[in-house]
This record gives sequence, C-alpha cells and structure tokens, in this order.
Amino acid sequence: MLQYRKLLPLLVFGLCALPVWAQDKADLKWKFEKDKTIYQELTTETTQDMKVMGMDVKQKQKQTFYFSWKPTEQKDGKWIIKQRIDGVKMEIEIGGNKIAYDSEAPGAGNNPLADFFKELKGSEFTLTVGSDMKVEKVEGRADFLSRLGKSQQQMKPLLENILSEDALKQMADPSFAVVPNGEADKDKTWKYNSKLNLGPIGSYDTTYDYKYVGKDEKNKDLDKIAVTTTLKYSAPGSDTPGAGLPFKIKSASLEGKNGTGTVLFDAKAGRIDTSEMNLTLEGKLDIEIGGMATTVELKQTQKTTVKGSDTPQLKK
Repeated sequence: MLQYRKLLPLLVFGLCALPVWAQDKADLKWKFEKDKTIYQELTTETTQDMKVMGMDVKQKQKQTFYFSWKPTEQKDGKWIIKQRIDGVKMEIEIGGNKIAYDSEAPGAGNNPLADFFKELKGSEFTLTVGSDMKVEKVEGRADFLSRLGKSQQQMKPLLENILSEDALKQMADPSFAVVPNGEADKDKTWKYNSKLNLGPIGSYDTTYDYKYVGKDEKNKDLDKIAVTTTLKYSAPGSDTPGAGLPFKIKSASLEGKNGTGTVLFDAKAGRIDTSEMNLTLEGKLDIEIGGMATTVELKQTQKTTVKGSDTPQLKK
C-alpha cells in the first residue's frame, strides 16, 4: 500500500500535465470562407548604406501596404481569392532629401513618385490558390502594368521585365507558407523555397525554415512560429534585357545575414495575427553606368512586419 501512495503524487502530476501537453499541438492552417474578407497591413523598413565612387550614400525607406483578401469561390479544392491594394504609405529619404506619400491624404505628394504610387491604390489581382496553399495563377497583371504606366511611360519596359506572372506568384506565396496547413506538434519543422526573378535587377533565392514552438507566452490563443531566412542573391545574366534601368549589374557578391523572425498565428480565425522578419544583405555590386564600370559597397537592413485582421485597418 505504501508503494501505491508513493506513486500517487506522480500520477496526479501526470494527469495535471496532460492539458499542458495538449496545448503543444495546434491546427495550423488557413481558413477561408466565401465572401469573408481578410485584411493585412504590411510594413517594410529598409536602411541602405552604400559607398559609390568614394562617396557615402545613405537611404531610408518605410512603406506600408494595406491589402484585402476576399475568397470568392472554391472549385475543385482550389480557392479563388480577390487581392486588392486598399492603400499605400511611403516615406523615402535619399541623401537628406525626403519624399512622402499617403494615399489617404487629399492631394498627397507633389512629385513624380507620388503620381506612380497613386496608381497602386485600387489595383486588384485574382489568385488561384491550390489545396497545398500554393499560388497557381495570378490574373490582373496586364491591367496593373497599364495603371502604373499611365504616370511613368518610360518605366513601362522595366516594369514588364520585373513584374512577370511568376514574380507576382512568388510575391504572394510566402504569405500562405507560414503554416504547414495541418496539425503540428511542438518542435515540428517545415520549409519553403522561393526564387524571385526580377529580370535586370537580378534574382533572389530564399529559403524559409519554420518551427512551431508552442503557444505564445503573452496570448495563449495564438500559436508561435519561429522563422529562419536564408537568402542568396544572383546578378542577372549577360543576356538579360536591361530596358529602363540607368545602369547594368555585371556581377555581385551579396550575402544574406541574421535572417530571423516570428509569426503569431490565430488558428481559430485561420490567419496570421502578427509577424516580424529581420534580414541583413551585405556585399558588393559591380555595375556599369554609361559604359563606365564601378563598384558599389552595400549594407542593407530590412524589417518587415505584418498585422492581420478581420476588419479594415486602413483609417480613411
């Protein structure tokens, strides 16, 4: 009998611990509902320190995009989603000169960039998302390029080279890849590989390594996912058209560093609650301007935050 009494505290402890263990399993998948819109606020803050021809050039940029994602139809296991740019905010500082734009401010901006940004608001795409949560198709590219080309005709050839349909798919895909689209135990890992080809600007090979670490310490209704990002940049090939760029990238040795981040996922709502990603890109670019070769030393730090919501975040 004494032996059973000794085992009793262990048994009680084990039974009490079961709910805690159960909390380390989560159903991590996007949940779409016909005509129920998901909203996202995406902010990217970038700082570039460059040395060009012996001169130090510093550039800071902060851009915020307000997106809405409206599932309109599910067919053969695939979702048709209308993605819309509801608003844009930009703050750019180059060499001490500042340019700002806010799509919600009347008469915002009196500069060529403001005219360009103005056309972004209201742009729409139709995404076809497969059962594996990969973007299979993007419609609306032609209309998007036409809108952007209205104010900057000289940029149209460059935009056509950069914003291919594959590029638009790769830009949307990582949003859905943050979860494994199913149940996950604590410490479960998964991976997503992306190759973004931006024509004359070069290509970015990015690997996202995800790990489910359990419930968030501050909000137990949210599931926490750790992210490690590995990025490799490749210069464009010698036969890549450089239409619209005032320079040509000949070669590059850029390395991505310190790529870390966290995603808080709302499993009940089936969407991202918040996420934060940080990445440093450092190295050299050999470029050619007007037939003259020069080397650019670059260090770029970037912080990207996403906030999800079931109601519009843009304040009109």
